Amino acid sequence: MDSPTVLRRRLGSELRRLRERTGMQAKSAADALGFSATKVSRIESGQTTLKESDVRAMLELYGVSDQAELHQFVSLTRRSTQRGWWHDYGDTLPDWFQTYVGLEADAARIRGYEVELVPGLLQTADYARAMFRVSPAGLSPDEIERRVRLRIQRQEVFHRQDPPDVEVILSESVLRRPVGGPAAMRSQVEHLVALSEKTCVTIRVLPFGAGAHPSMSAAFHILSFADVPGDIVYVEALTSSLYMEKEEDVAHHELVFERLTAAAMSPEDSRTWMQERADEGYGHDD
Repeated sequence: MDSPTVLRRRLGSELRRLRERTGMQAKSAADALGFSATKVSRIESGQTTLKESDVRAMLELYGVSDQAELHQFVSLTRRSTQRGWWHDYGDTLPDWFQTYVGLEADAARIRGYEVELVPGLLQTADYARAMFRVSPAGLSPDEIERRVRLRIQRQEVFHRQDPPDVEVILSESVLRRPVGGPAAMRSQVEHLVALSEKTCVTIRVLPFGAGAHPSMSAAFHILSFADVPGDIVYVEALTSSLYMEKEEDVAHHELVFERLTAAAMSPEDSRTWMQERADEGYGHDD
């Protein structure tokens, strides 16, 4: 089932297509509808929940009169307003990250590079718990456990009939830092080894020996969707995130990902390297 986040993107993309078909600029459409230009932009980029009345007004402006097509748009609008499962965690998720979880839930392909940490989709509960414990937000034990449950629930995508293709490149530093202590980190690396054996998961390690590369200080993720045009690049900061959809931005990050792929170990060598790190251990728990 498509997530509401992705449905909003699909609806916005279709509304943009209809507007462009008429030759109307976004500002002209906004004026005719009594909207602000910002509202039209947010609708077309899928960043806001749409009212059925607004969609009907836009369709009328763009000359859509076919009843079957109108019904399709109204149905899509209603489905896009439904709550995703992650909204139950709204008290622990900032708005900017709720958007990502919604996109992740319906992505057909996820490519990512991480500099310092295992991405949430691949984390064990103990690793996630250790990360939340050092949060400057000063989370209570109950809040930590709630966030851990959310993180693990996100991983249900791997159990779908059509799981996403996940390609992850991890800097060697990710696998050298014993997050949560030796035992927790050993378990985390063994979990990565097991995941890498799935046909839908590819993990590559970028070794220190690769030297300089084009994304030394920036982690990023590229999300692609089966039936929604355009990929999204997601970059996360400490208190906010950035979503990039311009073709040139996406192309730039795809090029960087290709170069990182070329510099990283093969999936097979990466699996062997990770297993060796797990076998060697990470020192002793205090």
